Amino acid sequence: MDALTLRDGVAADLPELVILLADDALGAFREQTSDEGLEVYQQAMSEILAQQGNRVLVAELHGKIVGCLQLTVIPGLAHRGARRGQIESVRIASHLRGHGLGEVMMRQAIEIARQAGCRIVQLTTDRTRADAHRFYQRLGFQVTHMGLKLELVAEGTGPRA
Repeated sequence: MDALTLRDGVAADLPELVILLADDALGAFREQTSDEGLEVYQQAMSEILAQQGNRVLVAELHGKIVGCLQLTVIPGLAHRGARRGQIESVRIASHLRGHGLGEVMMRQAIEIARQAGCRIVQLTTDRTRADAHRFYQRLGFQVTHMGLKLELVAEGTGPRA
């Protein structure tokens, strides 16, 4: 772990980040790693980098990107105006899972959220990801809510709105 570094992601990281997002059973089905598919990711990354309180955290090992997550600070009214840190798109390269990289990355994201004034850090994870559930619970996350989603545009059928 001594060679692990964490930094903010930049647009040039996108090809490697998309490969990470596709590096599991669900991501392989959802993500598009070809060069032609990068345009939608470039637009999304541009929006993330432009929005205050929104960032991509990248983990590098020996100069190679091996992990990522997105952290968004959300101002809120509930809980007496509490800010929340929303963590999404957590990935560690499949061949390195179980070696503590994800824990280092998550603890850094939690600390960033704390320094941004967040009182709550929350995340969602697919209900089929049993290993991820155990991982997050080991870090102190509790199952407290039920998440619901409404898909507005089927993937690959149109531009981002």
